[in-house]
Amino acid sequence: MSLPFYVSPEQLMQDKAEYAKKGIAKGRSIVAMEYGDGVLFVADNPSSSLFKISEIYDTIAFSGAGKYSEFERLRKAGIQHADLKGFMYSREDVTARALANAYSQTLGTIFSQELKPFEVEILLAQIGNGSRETELYRIAFDGTIFHEKQRVAIGGRADAVLSALRARDSETVPDVKTALTHCIHALETATDQKVSLDGLEVATLDRTRVGRKFRRVAFQEANALLS
Repeated sequence: MSLPFYVSPEQLMQDKAEYAKKGIAKGRSIVAMEYGDGVLFVADNPSSSLFKISEIYDTIAFSGAGKYSEFERLRKAGIQHADLKGFMYSREDVTARALANAYSQTLGTIFSQELKPFEVEILLAQIGNGSRETELYRIAFDGTIFHEKQRVAIGGRADAVLSALRARDSETVPDVKTALTHCIHALETATDQKVSLDGLEVATLDRTRVGRKFRRVAFQEANALLS
C-alpha cells in the first residue's frame, strides 16, 4: 500500500508564492508618482482596449499588474464595495485605506485557502485635499499591504523602475510634465529600450478638478507635455 503524498504547509505556501511571483513577473510595469497637483499613473500597456489604470471612486484610482482577468475582477469588486459604502454612509467615508484592507482580506484568503493564488499586484491611490494627505497603497498577491510614499511601481520590473525613479527625481515633483518625464525615463531604464508614447497608458488624479478627480491623458496631450 502506497503512502499518501504529503507536502508541509511551509513548502505549500512557498510554492504558491513562487507561482504568483512568476505570473506577476510576466506582466508589464506600472508606475505612480505624486506631483504638485496630484498623482500621475503611467502603465506600459500597448493595448488600446484593455485598461490597467481605472477609477474606483471620486478621489481613488486603481491599477493592477499580472493576470488581467484576475485584477479586473478585483477592480469591479472594489467599485461595488465603494459604491455601497458611499450610498449607505457618505462619499467622504470611502477611503483608499478601507479599500486596501478589503483587498488584503480577499487576496489573503485566496492565497491561504485556494489551490491557485491570484497572480496579481495592485495599487490604490487617493488624492489628498485639505487636511487629508495623498495615500498610495500597494497590495501584494498574498494580501500584504505596503503604504508607499511619493512614488511606487508594480509589475514585472518594479524594483528596477523604482530604483531608476529614486536615482533621478527629488522629494517633490512640481508638475505633471516633470512627473511624466521621470516615469518614462524610469521605464526605459528598467527595460533598456526606448518607450513609445502610443504604447503607454497615462492617467492622473488631479485635485484641481471639480468633482471626480480621475482623468485619462490622451496620446496627443502626453506628446504635447513632453514636447
